[in-house]
Amino acid sequence: MVTVGMNYKVLPGKGETFVKACRGIIRAMEGMDGHSVTRLYSEVDDPESFLIVSDWSERAAFEAFVKSEEFAKVTDWGKEQILAGRPRHEVYER
Repeated sequence: MVTVGMNYKVLPGKGETFVKACRGIIRAMEGMDGHSVTRLYSEVDDPESFLIVSDWSERAAFEAFVKSEEFAKVTDWGKEQILAGRPRHEVYER
């Protein structure tokens, strides 16, 4: 099992747009091989900080998702219109 933590900081006022985009991505991930569950969290004291925690059966399954067309569309759009900086990703393997 692999758990991936993806930390995002969004531009002021873009939180709702980010959440909406994440919901679409999470729905797309639900049908992917190797995906177990993904949850989106927001920081209580910083409404522009988010954490996505995603569980996968193996690292290769997650890497296939990251290389997918669906992920590329969202990340390109996010970099240009939503994100305040480069996301930080942490991978935890068990």
